[in-house]
This record gives sequence, C-alpha cells and structure tokens, in this order.
Amino acid sequence: MEQRTWPPASDGCQFPRLFSSIPTHKVASPRSSIRPKKSSKGSATSCNNKLPLNPNFSALPFDVLRRLASSFTVTDLWAASRVCRSWREGLQPLREAMVLVRWGKRFKHGMGGVRRNLNKALDSFLKAAAHGSAAAMVDAGLIFWEMGKKDDGIALYRKAAALGDPAGQCNLGLSYLQVDPPNPEEAVRWFYKAAFAGHVGAKYSLALCLQQGRGVACNRVEAARWYLRAAEGGNARAMYNTALCYLSGEGISRNYQLARKWMKRAADFGHRKAQYEHGLSLFSEGEKTMALVYLELASRAGETAAAHIKDVLVQQLSPSMRACAMSSADNWHALRAPR
Repeated sequence: MEQRTWPPASDGCQFPRLFSSIPTHKVASPRSSIRPKKSSKGSATSCNNKLPLNPNFSALPFDVLRRLASSFTVTDLWAASRVCRSWREGLQPLREAMVLVRWGKRFKHGMGGVRRNLNKALDSFLKAAAHGSAAAMVDAGLIFWEMGKKDDGIALYRKAAALGDPAGQCNLGLSYLQVDPPNPEEAVRWFYKAAFAGHVGAKYSLALCLQQGRGVACNRVEAARWYLRAAEGGNARAMYNTALCYLSGEGISRNYQLARKWMKRAADFGHRKAQYEHGLSLFSEGEKTMALVYLELASRAGETAAAHIKDVLVQQLSPSMRACAMSSADNWHALRAPR
C-alpha cells in the first residue's frame, strides 16, 4: 500500500505560507564567511532542504486535524475547505461529523422541525463517532447509559477520554462511581484530568470526592478550592457548597459576606436549597417581599421546608405586596453560565 508522508508534494493550493522555506542565500559576515567544501570532483556540495510551501493537510493524523479544527463551526469548516484541495480532503471527515452531531442533537431534543427520536439521534451520533468526533462519542454514550446499556456507554466515554475530551473524561469518572462495584480511585483520576482541562462539572465532582475522602485522602482545604473554582465556572451546586464552606469555615476562613454572595448566586442559578436559605436570610433581615419570592421559587422547585415559612410570611404581607412577589416569581428565569 502506498505510504503517504508529511509533508508531501504541493497540490497547487494558494493557502498562506504556514511553512516557510529555509533561506538559501548567504549572509555575509563582517569577519569571515563559511564556504562549502568542494567534493573530490571539484564541485561544491549542494543542499536541497527546502520545505514544501503547500503541505498536504489531508495527510495529517486525524486527531491532529480534530484539534486544529476544535473551535470551528460548520460554516468555518466549509470556508476552510474552499481554500485548497488538501484542506478540503483533510477536513471532510470533520465536516461530516459536525453535521451528523447537529442532526443527532435535533433528534435527541426534538429541535429544528424534527420530532424527538432517540434511535435516530443515537444513529447520527454513532456515525459521527465513527468519523472521530469525541463530542459524538459522549452524546452516544449518554443515550446508551439512559437505555441501560452502561457498558456501551462507558466504552464510548473511554474513547472520548482517550482523545482528551474533558466531557468524556468527566463522564467516565462519574461512570466509575456508579458501576457495581464502584471504582472511586479511577474516578478521581479522570476527574483530575478533566478538571485541569477546565471542565466545570469535573471540578465539582473532584471537590466532592476530596471533601468526602472518596477515592482520595480527605482534604477539605483542597475541596474548598475546587468548589470555588467550579462556582466561578457557573456550577450552581458548587456555588451552594462554597457558601456552606464560608459559613462553617470548612477548608476556608469564615466569611459571612462571601457566604451570602455565593448563596444568592446559587439561588439565582436555580438551586432550590440555596433559594430556601437565601429566602430565610432575607426574611430575618426584614426584606419580606423578596424573601417571599425566593421561598416561593424554592417551594415550586420541591423544597418542602420552604412551604411552612412561606405560609407564615404571606400572613405578614399586604395583598399588593403578595401579588408583587408572586408576579416576580412567575416571571423569574434562572441564570445560566456562559458557554
């Protein structure tokens, strides 16, 4: 079989010169110059070490191409594919994978004018995974997990994790905690990888393991640090736990102001226990209307402890204040972390 090497000969594309040729002209030295030695036949030896100006990107390993185009949209990929033939050939699997992933998400969530169909979604994700898409491996793994086919799901998570995908690494870690028997040590190993890669969910899961001493030695100081990092990344549960750490002084210095800040932040992100706790704080400070808003939100989300306090508070407010609070609760929308 013909072997392709990198970089091969040019295909005539006009792509900008990413690889510059080695200069062959001599640079004069003020004191001396280096002259090439002559061969026994009296002719100077020549050096043809120029790199091709138009490398064939289709010969790059797929994982390298995937990383190069990791931040591309489908439109970006099509635009890059029109630059030259080698880009077009090299990026074809990525283009196809991204289109398949997009269709998979449409079928999974019933978006884009199509009906929800998990089987079609899984088929699209598996085809994209066959093209090397780590994101598709994760999505297909999730569907397998929901179907009860945990071994198939874990196998796909493992493939995505091996490609360096943080979501795949985090999901693989979670899988190790949920299988029978669990393997918390292996879970923590993957949480660390994903957390250092910036995955917010992995940061929270790692903090939880550190706090509980699960799969790793208990370290509440380190746990508080990872909770804070996850909270800063937009994880509502981490915000709530960060607030608790500041309140109790567990792993971090007590700070009521920061505890209050993170409790409200978690409440605004939709954490029902945080909504209940923040509502109680507002009630104790005399902010009864806003307290009713948060207690109502917590009650609607299923926090049963909020119902009794809310009923007591309602009796202390005028009809207009109650109506204002209920209107605010009706029009409330949870904050979302930026993507």
